[in-house]
Amino acid sequence: MIIIVMGVSGSGKTSVGTMVSRRLGCGFSDADAFHSAANKAKMAAGVALTDDDRWPWLDAMRAAIADNIAKGETHVYACSALKHIYRDRLRNGDEDVHFVYLSGSFELLEKRLAQRANHFFDPVLLKSQVDTLEAPQDDEAITIEISQTLDEIVDKVMTTLPKQG
Repeated sequence: MIIIVMGVSGSGKTSVGTMVSRRLGCGFSDADAFHSAANKAKMAAGVALTDDDRWPWLDAMRAAIADNIAKGETHVYACSALKHIYRDRLRNGDEDVHFVYLSGSFELLEKRLAQRANHFFDPVLLKSQVDTLEAPQDDEAITIEISQTLDEIVDKVMTTLPKQG
C-alpha cells in the first residue's frame, strides 16, 4: 500500500506522514527530496512553480512509488499533489495508491507557516498554493481537518485507511 499525505504547505504533511509510517512500520519519503535544486531555489525566492517545473518532480516520485509497489512495500509519502492531474500522474492507475488530504483554513495554515524555521518554502507562496489547489473529491482521497491535534489526525488516518492483508 502507498499512502500519499497531501495538502498545501503548512498542512502538516511531513508530521502526519512520519507518524503514519511509524505506526505502519514502513518507510517515509518527503516529496521535497524529489525536487531539483532549481525548483527549491525558485520556491525559496518566492517564485511559484509552473507545471513544467513540476513534471520531472512528479515523475521522480512516481518512479519511487512504482519501485515500492514492485517490491510489495508499504510506503508513506508527503506531497502537496495540488491538482487532480498531479494525483493521477502519481497514482498512474494503481489502486494501491491512497491519498490523505489535510484540509485547513487559510488563517491556520498561515499561522503554522509563520512559526516554521529553516524551511526553503517562502510563506508568501501559500496563496499561490491555495489558488492552485483542486481539493480532491471523497472518492479520490480521505479528507481530514487539521484543526485537531496531531495524534487525533493520525488516529483518523489509521482508522480510515484500507486494512492491509
